[in-house]
Amino acid sequence: MSKKLFPTNVLSQAQSIVAAWNQIGATVTLGTLLPANLTTDINAATSLDSQIAGLELQLTNARNQRDALYVTLWDKVKRVRAGVKANYGDDSSQYELAGGTRLSDRKSPVRKVLASAN
Repeated sequence: MSKKLFPTNVLSQAQSIVAAWNQIGATVTLGTLLPANLTTDINAATSLDSQIAGLELQLTNARNQRDALYVTLWDKVKRVRAGVKANYGDDSSQYELAGGTRLSDRKSPVRKVLASAN
């Protein structure tokens, strides 16, 4: 992710600037910039922040539902594979079609020779 072009507390800084500007004098202008311009942008940013927070809650809820569904789906996949293994055997082509590794295709464990310390 690229570096942000603004500080993380830009909203609170803008709010404090508007409060200070209003205390100094709301009629003071800096070129074409007015306190009302900042207030409008602050309100828009606050609205977008609350909208994003709501969407993040919806996203979290959708992810939780998906994860729960994946757990039940994985359980069913394992049950079907176990059923195919029980009915046709663990070296059958049906078991391989169901995603299992046939017994004849499995590698036997290899014993590693330990190097002697001299």
